[in-house]
Amino acid sequence: MPQPQLQDLLEAGVHFGHQTRRWNPKMRRFIFAERSGIYIIDLQKTLRQLEAAQDLLRGVVLRGEGVLFVCTKRQLKLIIQGEAQRCGSFYVTERWLGGTLTNFQTIKRQIKRLKELEQGAADGEFGNYTKKEQLLFDRERVKLDKYLSGIKNMNRLPGALFVVDAKKERIAVAEANKLGIAVVAIVDTNADPDLITVPVPGNDDAIRAVSLITGVISDVITEARRQSPLREAAGGGPQAEAGAAQAAAQARGDRRAAQDRRDSGSGGIERWGRRLAARLPMRSHHRRPPAPRREGGVFCEE
Repeated sequence: MPQPQLQDLLEAGVHFGHQTRRWNPKMRRFIFAERSGIYIIDLQKTLRQLEAAQDLLRGVVLRGEGVLFVCTKRQLKLIIQGEAQRCGSFYVTERWLGGTLTNFQTIKRQIKRLKELEQGAADGEFGNYTKKEQLLFDRERVKLDKYLSGIKNMNRLPGALFVVDAKKERIAVAEANKLGIAVVAIVDTNADPDLITVPVPGNDDAIRAVSLITGVISDVITEARRQSPLREAAGGGPQAEAGAAQAAAQARGDRRAAQDRRDSGSGGIERWGRRLAARLPMRSHHRRPPAPRREGGVFCEE
């Protein structure tokens, strides 16, 4: 997977920030200079942050978790949707519905309703309804599909978010932070990088700049999915959960074996005995008294 070079970022216009009067002082550490009233982003730091973002997302996918792409900018919707589909990830390119993460159970019910409407339309089950009712069903299906099509197969919360324009998508970022979900985001000079797990400083308005960075993110997710034993469903199906349980059990076994090897030295037998005793249930030599039984509304002792 080829890594972008400084020249690639320059040609894509990643280094162009916002006007100096529209900036967030917390982005100072990512700014290289100011030219003609526009801040210039330090592309060396962009490359370092991009590598950190790749490492984070690779780890998320290798754990069998999904990545949710978020971008509601009109000129960038098709790019984000295409890259998310290419790497098998989820996406939100229409209005972010409040509670998509923090009230996920309600979102799941809406997704279930969408699937029911799609199934009914495909099977012709709505033929017995009046034309007005069929029209209402179709309108409901179209509306739900508009907002939920990108997360229709997301059965559990994602392991990470990839956000384009952290300032515009502040509600999605806030929900992820509340739930402890990692956030990778393209942050321009007007954003707050402290709210992002791994901020990638760059131009979040130019199509070429966003396309370049998003393509790199999509490539690393695709590569990790090929390496992951849980690539059947990053959204969390039964196979993914079974695979995750198997991987976790294997990891616990490896840790236990390593601990046993460490204990094989001096004092290992005593430590092993203490751990075994800690796992055994406490036993009492005294017999528990029988519970009182009830006869005719009166409790009687045995």
